[in-house]
Amino acid sequence: MKARTSDLSCKAMSPHRSRRRIPDATVARLPIYLQLLIEQLENEVANISSDELAALAAVNAAKVRKDLSYMGSYGTRGVGYDVEYLVYQIRRELGLDHEWSVVIVGAGHLGQALSGYGGFSERGYSIEGVFDIDDKKIDVAVGGVRVRHLDELPQVVAQRSVSIGVIATPASAAQDAADRLVKSGVTSILNFAPVVVNVPFGISVRRVDLSVELQIISYHEQRRLTAAAQLRAVNGDGSINATA
Repeated sequence: MKARTSDLSCKAMSPHRSRRRIPDATVARLPIYLQLLIEQLENEVANISSDELAALAAVNAAKVRKDLSYMGSYGTRGVGYDVEYLVYQIRRELGLDHEWSVVIVGAGHLGQALSGYGGFSERGYSIEGVFDIDDKKIDVAVGGVRVRHLDELPQVVAQRSVSIGVIATPASAAQDAADRLVKSGVTSILNFAPVVVNVPFGISVRRVDLSVELQIISYHEQRRLTAAAQLRAVNGDGSINATA
């Protein structure tokens, strides 16, 4: 479905657009809303209510309305939200209306996987360099990008106007990677290393710890097993009563 560029441009100039700082919890939900709305747009859905979007996102409708209000979107009673315009608003708020240059520090299995992930370029993120200190990895092509020595990081960051860095190193090397990224001029860091890195005030850091996510999943699995065991105990015969 083609975007109505002229209509969107006019709406972008609306004086009702909020410039309030959006809470982190809301920012974390915006990419979820965006993906769901893009799917609706692909299915030629023109309007969506807060109740419908809430059901898709597994949150309550009041939270959806509050989240969208930070961008100045309030919907229309009886009509809902214009899906196309909402996609435009969220993309703009998340900074997805232009391309971001990214560098990856660490050319191991994770760094290679991240570099080769096509979803980054589809969403406006350009991998401008992959860096390592292992001489065996230098000059090897990873995801179509040549691995450079970490000493070349400042030069690439300056030449390519890089503001986002990804740490894909072992925990022991993560702090050094963070220090080098900050010193090179990177202002936002996505840290995949299983350790907290210390950065100066004003530098944004997001930590992605896969082991923590697995532990959260295992917690929910344990709760499910415990509930099933309790139900069997209530039945007394070891069976689960489907009508209980």
